[in-house]
Amino acid sequence: SQKIAKLDPKPGQQLNEDQIEYITPEIFVRKINGKYVVQANRKPYPNLFINQNYLRLLKDKNTPNDTKQYIREKLSKSRLIIQSIDQRLSIVERVAIELVRIQQNFFDEGIPGLKPLNMKTVADNLGVHETTVSRASSGKYMQTPKGLYDMKYFYKTGVKTISGTTISNEYAKKVLSDLINEEDKYSPHSDQVLVQLLKKYDIVISRRTVAKYRDQLGILASNLRREI
Repeated sequence: SQKIAKLDPKPGQQLNEDQIEYITPEIFVRKINGKYVVQANRKPYPNLFINQNYLRLLKDKNTPNDTKQYIREKLSKSRLIIQSIDQRLSIVERVAIELVRIQQNFFDEGIPGLKPLNMKTVADNLGVHETTVSRASSGKYMQTPKGLYDMKYFYKTGVKTISGTTISNEYAKKVLSDLINEEDKYSPHSDQVLVQLLKKYDIVISRRTVAKYRDQLGILASNLRREI
């Protein structure tokens, strides 16, 4: 037993050289005095400034003209880089502000408050092209009171309800997951039964959609969930 106690229960980790990668959020969302405040995270980006010595050389009458021309070209490129970084942060922040405004119920209520949303709606509201919103959302993260979220998480397709309203597919998945978690493990619900049970929650989706959502949630079919 002493020899067994000395053995490594996870020997495979000795061969795993991968290091844990930590996500740095581009956006912080904080609730201050009952309101959600959105702020871009500027810490990962260096503070870039134009070297004043070069500006003085431009004003110096003794500086050769070809040197001044060279400095002007480099200053122009430097200002463009600084402007590009500022614009990038600005559009990411603007998109985040719009996402928080539209999805405020999510931050208050959780998944039931999540609204159906597409990038075109956000783009139209901001007066920019949809590809701009896509670039500003892709691979960007928001640190919120609800946790860390990929900005693309807030774009959800809609699911029709019996009452005629539209809810997010994320909420439909949550209800589906809850129904399966609460089922009799010895007699689990088939996908067709789940379709009928979802109607009691005002959710109307097909059996094929139930199967798709179940697969996305990593839940097995009823015959594989059954306990003996």
